[in-house]
Amino acid sequence: MTEPSILAADPARSAWVAANAGSGKTFTLANRVTRLLLAEVNPEKILCLTYTKAAAAEMQGRLFKLLGEWSMLPDDQLAENIAQVGADPGGAKQLRQARRLFAQALETPGGLKIQTIHAFCQSLLTRFPIEAGIAPSFEVLDEQTARRVRHVVTEDE
Repeated sequence: MTEPSILAADPARSAWVAANAGSGKTFTLANRVTRLLLAEVNPEKILCLTYTKAAAAEMQGRLFKLLGEWSMLPDDQLAENIAQVGADPGGAKQLRQARRLFAQALETPGGLKIQTIHAFCQSLLTRFPIEAGIAPSFEVLDEQTARRVRHVVTEDE
């Protein structure tokens, strides 16, 4: 039987991963991105969304650590590591490709897109304000300003 995290990391499947904190969601998503990269998906076409900045940083750190390690491993260990994420290590050509993933991820213009849902939505609104029905010069409130506005509004009620 295949482990659920390996199935969820399969880029050929559509998967929705919902689980408690610390259950391995970031691990599974990082493996999915790794498998997409192994399948020669252009890194610029991969978007990972998380709820928190900490989760985004954790995922990026895991991916770069894993790919950095892969770039230096001997063939037998690299093949074993590739199999551990649920991918087929293939032959010598695939192992060379796996070793280049770290450099490819580093050289991706703008970096791998691993961001929070809020950051993604803000980037969409910034690119398409008219379509969203908002002023092109809109600004996102920081937490402190939002608290002050909320306080002023609720005092007037």
